[in-house]
Amino acid sequence: MKIQGTEGLTTQEINDELANGAKFVVYRYCISVIILTFRRNSDIYFIRSGQNSVVKGLGWTFLTLFLGWWGIPWGPIYSVGCLSNNLTGGKDVTKEIVGAMDIDALVN
Repeated sequence: MKIQGTEGLTTQEINDELANGAKFVVYRYCISVIILTFRRNSDIYFIRSGQNSVVKGLGWTFLTLFLGWWGIPWGPIYSVGCLSNNLTGGKDVTKEIVGAMDIDALVN
């Protein structure tokens, strides 16, 4: 899975951002086609301190709003869950990413 938003950053710059409140998040989206419904995770996004994580996930939110509801019965059910996740800023996966990347960051 690719991490969006870390392009051109050094490990030290990522550590500095994390110490100032940055985080890694994953958004969810749902696509339905009549009786089939697919619920997936986005790439991982690096949200710098001061950035709004809800705004970063609006593309996934709109995708779910337009294409997620149509599958019966799981489309509406999965769509509500995806929208809830995205409109609260996505799922924070900072601890997992920091652990996997072995970044020496100060993470709350």
